[in-house]
Amino acid sequence: MNASLLSTLVAALPRFAAGASLTVQLVTLSLLVGLVLATVVAVMRLSHLPPLRWLARGYIHVFRSTPLLVQIFLIYYGLGQFDAVRQSVLWPLLREPYWCAIIAFTLNTGAYTAEIMRGGIEAVPHGQIEAAKACGMNGSLLFRRIVLPQAFRLALPAYGNEIILMLQGSALASTITLMDLTGVAKDIASRTYQPIEAFCLAGAIYLGMSFLITRGVQLAERRLSPARR
Repeated sequence: MNASLLSTLVAALPRFAAGASLTVQLVTLSLLVGLVLATVVAVMRLSHLPPLRWLARGYIHVFRSTPLLVQIFLIYYGLGQFDAVRQSVLWPLLREPYWCAIIAFTLNTGAYTAEIMRGGIEAVPHGQIEAAKACGMNGSLLFRRIVLPQAFRLALPAYGNEIILMLQGSALASTITLMDLTGVAKDIASRTYQPIEAFCLAGAIYLGMSFLITRGVQLAERRLSPARR
């Protein structure tokens, strides 16, 4: 690596930092909203009402069976083709690539996380549910205090993988003009004609973020599992 290229990459570090910040924003907001959506869908998936089950299954199947890139393009480029969308109150959001990426990431991670949460809910020991009912807990109180906390603890290892996959998938935001970490790397590579160095630096940042996520999930598992403390 020559001195001029090194100085170029050093000068670009603030841009990489801004790109990493945007990546963290996209991933964090999508995961938070997606987790809420996934919990609702998982409950619908386990519902005794057939319409709710079918609706949940249809949503999960569609978003797990199509590529994330196609979902981003359909939301960003496709929705704008309809006059009803352009004239609706949602158009100020849907015409912005930032919010289109958030919507696509949220719907995508919500589908995968819903199946993770469904597995966690089904794995909660039935005896504990019966014991809670014997203590007078029913309905939402039982779900909120007994089922949901244990389901999340049981689903946490798999959900940690989903967080990392969402971080990797966020690189697709650069395809709709967002200057996330990958977008910044692509722009610098096109300017310097040295893609290896630019993308190696971006890859190192992704690697660091993945390491922090892994450690955070491990700490959360230890904290939520008294036997492992």
